[in-house]
Amino acid sequence: VQLQASGGGLVQAGGSLRLSCAASGRSSSTYAMAWFRQPPGKERVFVAAIRPGTSTTYYADSVKGRFTVSRDNAKNTVYLQMSSLKPEDTAVYYCAARIHWSVIFSETSTWYYWGQGTLVTVSS
Repeated sequence: VQLQASGGGLVQAGGSLRLSCAASGRSSSTYAMAWFRQPPGKERVFVAAIRPGTSTTYYADSVKGRFTVSRDNAKNTVYLQMSSLKPEDTAVYYCAARIHWSVIFSETSTWYYWGQGTLVTVSS
């Protein structure tokens, strides 16, 4: 599966953005999907994940209550709605996919497919 992330940009603190991750190839409805982010000069970290089938969602504590991950299986697309953005949310955001769901979802090494990343910059 190929992943294409989009929707990044410059936004003021307190604002909102919606990122999209379009999947091509095999239907993404059967894949577990996730978002990670990599702030400047730092490691890539987990943001959110969504299970196939149940669409149960999981979030990093730093974004819980502000970000929402969702999927539209008909469009083969996963979204990350980001609200109440803070300067510390500035990062390149990556979507990821894998075939099998696991409770170990916050480790980058457990995700097989990656999109190219989209930059989100939050100004203070």
